Amino acid sequence: MIQVINRAIDILEYVSNDPERAKVLGDIASDLSLNPGTCANIIKTLVTRGYLEKLDLQKGYLPGKKILDLSGNTIYKQELIEASEEEMLKLSKKIKENVLLAILKGENRVVLYQHTYTQMVQATTQEEKRAYDSSTGRLLIALKREDARNKFILKYGLPPTNIWSEASTQKKFLATVNKIKEDGFSVYECTDQVVGIAAPIYKKGVPIAALSVYVPSFRLDDNQRDKLIKAAIKSAANISANLDHL
Repeated sequence: MIQVINRAIDILEYVSNDPERAKVLGDIASDLSLNPGTCANIIKTLVTRGYLEKLDLQKGYLPGKKILDLSGNTIYKQELIEASEEEMLKLSKKIKENVLLAILKGENRVVLYQHTYTQMVQATTQEEKRAYDSSTGRLLIALKREDARNKFILKYGLPPTNIWSEASTQKKFLATVNKIKEDGFSVYECTDQVVGIAAPIYKKGVPIAALSVYVPSFRLDDNQRDKLIKAAIKSAANISANLDHL
């Protein structure tokens, strides 16, 4: 096989193995036993083609958009949905509300799958919206590793005050996401009076998606809110267990 292709694949696998921690050139070359100059040239090509992304201020490399698109392919989505759909149906029937499954894609949260429970008054949500403007997006941002979260802010900025005023400055953002991380869930009422309650889904200890219950705010008192939080967390944990067995 062509040696340079093997080396490029080795680099992509190395960087993608822990996708939220930036890898510096020296470590890549050393750990893969590559000549630093050769390694730098291959990485430069991978960055140019969009398979790696270089962080500012020489902080290293992360998987780029092209490789993230490949890793977010149909097989991956089908596996996640397969592990989730039965549990989501059970949850929706139990609480008599709508349930969705979402992931992060760039600065947006994207709905992969949802189950709608028929009610006279329905809560609705967009299939794709800015992550800061959703309970699932906020939760998944909060659960990012610190360096990945910093990269997210550097690339997309802090939340606008009109969307997430509690996190619109660096200090407030850090305090707010740490609180979400500590709680293990996120609750957010949108401007259209829909409340989302999100709980994390893990695969082998890594947060990869979020389960959300979304309801009209008028149907949610404090007692019901607590019940839905507990139900969402339990169902998300069951989905995580399903994923670990796939």
